[in-house]
Amino acid sequence: MRIISGKYRGAKLFSPADYRVRPTTDRIKESVFNILASKMKFTGIAVLDLFAGSGALGLEACSRGAEKVVFVDRDKDSMKLVKNNIAKLKLPEDIYETYLCEFDFALKKLNGRRFDIIFADPPYASDAYSKVAVLMEKYDILADGGVIVVEHDKDNSVNTGGFNCDCRIMGNTAVSFLTRRD
Repeated sequence: MRIISGKYRGAKLFSPADYRVRPTTDRIKESVFNILASKMKFTGIAVLDLFAGSGALGLEACSRGAEKVVFVDRDKDSMKLVKNNIAKLKLPEDIYETYLCEFDFALKKLNGRRFDIIFADPPYASDAYSKVAVLMEKYDILADGGVIVVEHDKDNSVNTGGFNCDCRIMGNTAVSFLTRRD
C-alpha cells in the first residue's frame, strides 16, 4: 500500500497484519480518486474516512490537499494502524481526528459537521451497507456538492437513501458514488 499522488506521493503505508482488514487496492484507490478529481478539487476539503482500516483513503485525500480528515474505526488494532500511518507521514495534529467507536455513534457525534468526501468501506459481510446512507442523511453531514464513496462487493447493492447513485464495477469490487438529489 502506498500514497499514489500529492504531497506524500510514493510513501509506503503500514499494512494490516491479518485478514480482518481488507485494504482498498492501489488500483481501485487510483480509480476512485480519478473519478473524484473529475468532480471536485481536494484543496481545503473535509474528509470522513469511516471503517478506516489502515487509513489509506483518508491519507490519500490528505496527500492531495484535504484540510481536515476524520478517521473512524471500531477496531483498536485498525486505529493503531491508522495512527502509525499518520505518524509515518508526520501529519500535523490539526489536520486529523481519530475516533475509536462504531460508525453510527461517530456519525451521531459528528452531527452538524459537513464533509466534502465521505469514504465508507465497511466489512463486506456486515449489514452496514443498509445503514450508511440512511444515517448520513439523518445526520446531514454531507456538504453541498459532496460525495459519499461506498466500496462494496459487486454482488451487494447499497441502500442509497435519498441520494443519487453512480455505481462502478471494478473486478469483484463495486464503488458507489452517492450525491445529493437536486
